[in-house]
Amino acid sequence: MIDWLMAHPDILMFGVTIVMLMLGFPVAFTLAGVALAFAFVAGEMGFFRIATLNFLPQRVWAVLNNTVIVAAPLFIFMGLLLERCKVAEQMLTAMAQLFGARPGGLLIATTLVGGLMAASTGIVGATVVTMGVLALPVMLRNGYDASTASGAICAAGTLGQIIPPSIVLVFLGDFLTFANQQANLSMGNPSGRSVGVADLFAGSLLPGVFLVGLYIAWQFLLAWRNPAAAPALPPSEVRLDAAGLEMDAETKLELVVRALAAPLLLILAVLGSILAGVATPTEASGVGAIGALFLAAWTESRQARPMVIASVISAVLIVILLSVFDMRLGRQFNSMSEQMAIWAGIILMGVVTVGIIVSLAATFRTGALMDVTFRTARITGMIFTVLIGATLFTLVFRGLGGEDTIKEFMSGIPAGLTGAMLFTMALMFFLGFFLDFLEIIFILVPILCPILIVMGADPVWLGVMIALNLQTSFLTPPFGFALFYLRGVAPPEVSTREIWRGATPYIGLQLLTLGLLAAFPAVATWLPDAMMN
Repeated sequence: MIDWLMAHPDILMFGVTIVMLMLGFPVAFTLAGVALAFAFVAGEMGFFRIATLNFLPQRVWAVLNNTVIVAAPLFIFMGLLLERCKVAEQMLTAMAQLFGARPGGLLIATTLVGGLMAASTGIVGATVVTMGVLALPVMLRNGYDASTASGAICAAGTLGQIIPPSIVLVFLGDFLTFANQQANLSMGNPSGRSVGVADLFAGSLLPGVFLVGLYIAWQFLLAWRNPAAAPALPPSEVRLDAAGLEMDAETKLELVVRALAAPLLLILAVLGSILAGVATPTEASGVGAIGALFLAAWTESRQARPMVIASVISAVLIVILLSVFDMRLGRQFNSMSEQMAIWAGIILMGVVTVGIIVSLAATFRTGALMDVTFRTARITGMIFTVLIGATLFTLVFRGLGGEDTIKEFMSGIPAGLTGAMLFTMALMFFLGFFLDFLEIIFILVPILCPILIVMGADPVWLGVMIALNLQTSFLTPPFGFALFYLRGVAPPEVSTREIWRGATPYIGLQLLTLGLLAAFPAVATWLPDAMMN
């Protein structure tokens, strides 16, 4: 065994890295430190060319100049702003009034709000903490079983992993793009099909919606089999109108529409522009960030509201003008109508610019802007530091012959692609018990995905399978982040064991979805193919 490990320093390096990460060492420094240590030791032993490290500055520069990854900090900024302006609180309150009078109603309301928050923020921690603070005390006060309530909140929070715009999908899509390019080159087909973040967004949409439906079906079943574990809200918990009576269906619907209108418009602007091919994910992330800024200004300052309304109307009018007229500048000839449209567009863009400035000033005065900006910078800095460490790790791993070792191992697994996919999914699921999703993406995707694509895996289907698999890492103890987020805000009477027990059925539902997607890849590939056509 020792002789085999000495003959395969790449596998030894991978094993040492996993052990150190499990022991709790910082991710970025573990990846970079282990890689450098093995590079110099293997270099002295003649297993590694030290000159390979000269490629590191170019790779780091490529990471920092990657326009696709720019979408990540903008989506993070958007999500944190929406968290700050209490969008989730408003949606949860409205949904509770709509479903609360039925057994299991709060579970269903929590899942629906989790899906909407996932489509508007993509940040798991924000959703879990917000719903843990708002929904969990109400559920416990009204006799909900602690494990049932905790499981629903944790599971709803993880929907931000699979429903776009998800930070996971942004980084996974970027790594998958590179893996697909490598696979095409190794197959002698450099002009083969390209895959990007937009394809992954489109591919994950239907599985994400299916997973929401599966959660709700399970909650209906729970409430039907054991109504005492998820009882209906009593009249005292249902919001009353001005006359002190329970609101009728029409009034409740009006409340829901008011709470959902702004988030749904933002989702339509971000996802709709990507799926329609109007904007790239990076451009759409800018739209989302500005939309969240307008929404935060509307919430934080009444004085800014007229300018916010004028800016949103101006932006809609610009889109309409662009769809009707050719407004490209620098052409030799413009018709009178086109020239008028261009000038109108310039004026409307000026209104939008003033609206952005007013919104920035309004959120700056309340402290929201600086708080969200600094939190975004900290999260982005952490992610990019890990990314640079992972870049060095991958460079050294390949230099030690790791890619050839993995390729040889994968090709030797029985059942071809099916066996290789089973091994990959099992490995990622196991590592999800101990490692963060970003660590798994940064370490495994560059190594395994090119080989799987060469073996015949559709890159979009492969990416969605990985995203669904990594979603379970937020629910699997001992290091499931959704479990820790809820533990931090849950009342003392809710034990950690109850939180873990409540999350277990949802792990099974996620694995069921993973199995169905493996059996029916068209669920993930149909929408991207339709967009391409």
